[in-house]
Amino acid sequence: MLKLPCNGVDRVHLMSQCGFMGRPTSFFTGRSSVKGFRSTKAYPVQAVASAKDGAVVNRVEADIGSLANRLRLGSLSEDGLSYKEKFIVRSYEVGINKTATVETVANLLQEVGCNHAQIVGFSTDGFATTTTMRKYHLIWVTARMHIEVYKYPAWSDVVEIETWCQAEGRAGTRRDFIIKDYATNEVIGRATSKWVMMNEDTRRLQKVSDDVRDEFLVYCPRELRLAIPEENSNCLKKIPKLGDPAHNSRLGLMPRRSDLDMNQHVNNVAYIGWVLESMPQEIIDSYELQSITLDYRRECQQNDIVDSLTSVEALEGAEVVPELKSTNGSGKAMDDKQERQQFLHLLRLSNEGLEINRGRTEWRKKAAR
Repeated sequence: MLKLPCNGVDRVHLMSQCGFMGRPTSFFTGRSSVKGFRSTKAYPVQAVASAKDGAVVNRVEADIGSLANRLRLGSLSEDGLSYKEKFIVRSYEVGINKTATVETVANLLQEVGCNHAQIVGFSTDGFATTTTMRKYHLIWVTARMHIEVYKYPAWSDVVEIETWCQAEGRAGTRRDFIIKDYATNEVIGRATSKWVMMNEDTRRLQKVSDDVRDEFLVYCPRELRLAIPEENSNCLKKIPKLGDPAHNSRLGLMPRRSDLDMNQHVNNVAYIGWVLESMPQEIIDSYELQSITLDYRRECQQNDIVDSLTSVEALEGAEVVPELKSTNGSGKAMDDKQERQQFLHLLRLSNEGLEINRGRTEWRKKAAR
């Protein structure tokens, strides 16, 4: 008889190691004795996407044929309109305080988004393209990313990330995320992102056609669902261009080969590291990042040289982005009593001065040890 390990992390490791042995209907048999460790199914055989009137719009057959899909700890929701996956925080994904870095969080968001696209049958090239998009050489590119972290997971913690996608008019799509501590079911982070469509050959943006919308809307919630709906959230605020000279700067940054993505351009997550390079050391020492918002304005290639500029921003007076307003959902309210600092950021090409990215970060005072 196989004796299961006694803690949640070991059980997740065991599931990963044993995933190839068969096509499981469930990774767990009943409730675990570990407090907070909940029973969950593996990939459901079928999920149904329904219209508002209850009519079946689409039946989503989860693709579990590949070894990678069978090893992943992820599944579609019962209605097929969202996807959840569990991850163990590895030793190489944490910083000096043994908690995950914001880059780790961003990488996990990227991973779960790509896995969601693959499990519903979109392109396996990493770009989540539909049949029509591939026909006309169209790809998705990130326009904005906003991440809020209320509590950073530690080394060997298990996090569960839920993600879903929905249309944003003709301009593009948005993808939202909720991050939970799997052991306690506590929401420890939320994120939202906006994506636009680009022609891969001309590098020009293109409106989303009816054909493309019809292909992905069947996998989207019927009603708008936002991970971060509050109007006072930084995800809603426009980011002004940072003036020069900035309070702090780090000049002459160069992409590494490992920063390039499958499209031969700098990966979205690499911009986070560049933004943080120009943060004042006293903030890094005494504060931790609570939220980061990045507006992507220009692609960065391997031979580009980048300047990172940072200045303090007042906490009040930023303008709201109308496209992201909503009233439904439930986000984590920020504690106004907590001491905070806010900064504006600019990434630009060193030679031409062209803007690559502008950002905003909010920092909270580290808890006393």
